[in-house]
Amino acid sequence: MITSTNNPQVKRIIQLNSKGKARKMARAFVVEGSKMFLEAPVKWIEAIYVSQTFHENNRELLIGRDYEIVSDPVFRHISDTMTPQGILCILKIPEYTLEDLLGGEGRVPFLLVTESIQDPGNLGTMFRTAEGAGVTGILMNHSTVDLFNPKTIRSTMGSIYRVPFCYTEDLGETVTCLQKKGIHFYASHLKGSISYEEENYREPCAFLVGNEGRGLSDETAELADACVRIPMEGQLESLNAAMAAGILLYEGNRQRRKEKGYC
Repeated sequence: MITSTNNPQVKRIIQLNSKGKARKMARAFVVEGSKMFLEAPVKWIEAIYVSQTFHENNRELLIGRDYEIVSDPVFRHISDTMTPQGILCILKIPEYTLEDLLGGEGRVPFLLVTESIQDPGNLGTMFRTAEGAGVTGILMNHSTVDLFNPKTIRSTMGSIYRVPFCYTEDLGETVTCLQKKGIHFYASHLKGSISYEEENYREPCAFLVGNEGRGLSDETAELADACVRIPMEGQLESLNAAMAAGILLYEGNRQRRKEKGYC
């Protein structure tokens, strides 16, 4: 049993939880809670840690697994949550290619592309919503918040395990590359000349969603095949970025389901 906060494993967990640089160097991140543990792909798991109390009450969940028991006080020290659930894992950061985001044989590419999203909760919610809408992959530019931030991970509610994703250093170049593959890009933009409902999203497509405060940069918006707007009542100028993404993605999902005769 690990009983000291000076234990090297404890120090590593704290580093991975608190420092993006440490996660990048180790190519690893931390998840907490029974749900995140049970849904994690086995091949991603590097290590499992459980509190003494969790071990006493939930041994059936750990059958066939290798794990370390941690004293309750030390577990509270390594947890990133106010009310620790008593189990956390160190996972390998998966590697996806741009091709993986297209969905593979039999699927029509359907992408979400983010530019400089800064709020961990927004990005996590986008992943969760994207999975529900049937997105084949998510592309993020280099200044989008760290996906492996513990707050982002919690917000994905496990969708990070199931939605392929990539970061890109040059968003413009990557968008151009995807356009050459037949992907049509639609920018969520206040200057959009048409309502988002008027475009056809049944063909290979991607939605561009920008920063919470500034929206999409002009440079990125100009790359789009079309700029679309979400009509709003009242005096609002814009919606929350995750909300806007959800509206667009589910319109794409609705059109695709209708084409297949599901609705």
